[in-house]
Amino acid sequence: MILQALNGYYQRLLADPESGISEFGFGRLGVHFCIILDKYGDIAGAPHDLKDEGRPIQVEVPGPVKKTSGVSSNFCWENSGYVLGVDSKGKPERTAKTHAAFKELAASVLEGVEDEGAQALLAFLNKWNPDQIEDIPGWAEMLDKNIVFRFDGTREFIHDRPAVRNAWLNYFGAEKNVQNGTCLITGQKDVPIPAIHAAIKGVPGAQSSGAALISFNFDSARSFGKKQNQNAPVCDQAAFAYTTALNHLLASGSRRKLQVGDTTIVFWADAPAKAEDFFGLALGGKEAEDKGMVKELEQYLDAVTQGSYPDEIGDQNSSFYVLGLSPNAARLSVRFWHVGTVGNMTENIGLHYRALSIKQDFENDPRHPKPWWILKELAPQRDSRNISPLISGQLVQSIIKNQPYPRTLLVATITRIRADKQINYLRACIIKAYLTRNAQKEISMSLDKENTDVGYRLGRLFAIVERIQGEAVPGANATVRDRFFGAAAATPGRIYPVILKNAQHGLAKIRKDKPGWAVSLDKLAQEILEAIDPKQGFPSTLSLENQGMFVLGYYHQRQDLFTKKDEKKEE
Repeated sequence: MILQALNGYYQRLLADPESGISEFGFGRLGVHFCIILDKYGDIAGAPHDLKDEGRPIQVEVPGPVKKTSGVSSNFCWENSGYVLGVDSKGKPERTAKTHAAFKELAASVLEGVEDEGAQALLAFLNKWNPDQIEDIPGWAEMLDKNIVFRFDGTREFIHDRPAVRNAWLNYFGAEKNVQNGTCLITGQKDVPIPAIHAAIKGVPGAQSSGAALISFNFDSARSFGKKQNQNAPVCDQAAFAYTTALNHLLASGSRRKLQVGDTTIVFWADAPAKAEDFFGLALGGKEAEDKGMVKELEQYLDAVTQGSYPDEIGDQNSSFYVLGLSPNAARLSVRFWHVGTVGNMTENIGLHYRALSIKQDFENDPRHPKPWWILKELAPQRDSRNISPLISGQLVQSIIKNQPYPRTLLVATITRIRADKQINYLRACIIKAYLTRNAQKEISMSLDKENTDVGYRLGRLFAIVERIQGEAVPGANATVRDRFFGAAAATPGRIYPVILKNAQHGLAKIRKDKPGWAVSLDKLAQEILEAIDPKQGFPSTLSLENQGMFVLGYYHQRQDLFTKKDEKKEE
């Protein structure tokens, strides 16, 4: 199903002349230099430096072949060791073999091709001797760099000339010691089934040279004597299509991918629509340089959070695909795979952000906290390198599938609060979302004095006790939150008698300077205490869910106390 969807995406890109996608038999790669050849196969002047600000330009080239430990050459382009027989690797015997392989492949592909550019390349290779390298101006800069050719007096590269391009396609499509079979993607019968597929690049943590999505390279993976990818037969064209489409999605600067923890997520729709940009923004993708576009997409996010559907996002019934990948040595692991519709995806994102909605602590707090921010908030030392790969994958699946959030999300949040005693906007968002969706709790965005949940009320009471201490002993070295917050949330029956006794001493100090404020604080505390059954007293322990309500009660009450103080200052 994944490969079929990627094959469909490739066909969509191929129909779009602006996509820059390569046709079958070609690929895009960084190229550094271009050698100009005259009709006799001699080098005409200094090679052209194709780099842009020090970086190679992306050029569509034949292949490229998947590199192995052996010698494997590309056609009409390669690094200096293959093209010129000179490199800096210090292995002259192997370099001689690579250069011979480049010459042999060019001769095989271009045999009988009546084209000036093709003949010039063959003439150059026939007469070139690596000892002539110093005759090329600036040759040292070309070592180990990718090189292409151009026929003097023309603008196109030699490999782009129609006759050369057709010769390569004929060679590339010919049978080369591969078995035929039935393709699992297209259903075609008796078609070439390649033993290996092109490498997938762009997944952080995987091998820099690329990793395989499909790979069988050990004896225990053989079935009925079939080796390598004959176990999962995909024809050469379909294999090219799915690998090209996936590499396109994973390319540097792609707006169809995002990183959440160690999971790389790519996404696409059946038809071009703003749904793809919207999804990337909603789940934390790179913001567009066009600030107007970002503002527009944020407006869409506001709309879907409120339950509406902007028509500009796209056809609600169009299919939408989300693929999560993580590195696994030389292979890629599929962390998750989701197929839905644009409408369903948009609705689920709206439900997620609605569950997160809570009153902001500060004006610059994000209205729509992205998954990456949430996960970083839960990581030790808030270091993204410490993000749990398990939670990251589970969180994204919960969002796109509208499933219950992983319990580990609540556990991690409470654990971080106990560790550093910080209760901020993002952590309150996480707890509210979990309890709203998983425990079906009714939680308002701001202080709810009618909420009778015992955890919520005790959290409110703790915020009042903390405020009393802050007024009575300003600048204390160790606050009541520093000393008792975790224990009060987990075992209130043991802690509250102690902190309430201390609060009474604090109120006595406040009455000397601010008698009215002391009365207000005492009244607030008494209103909450009245709801506590005197026969049962404070509960001995609170469940994890009630501890979450404790945090939200504390967060809301603290906000309410400080908001009122600010309003009095303004008056």
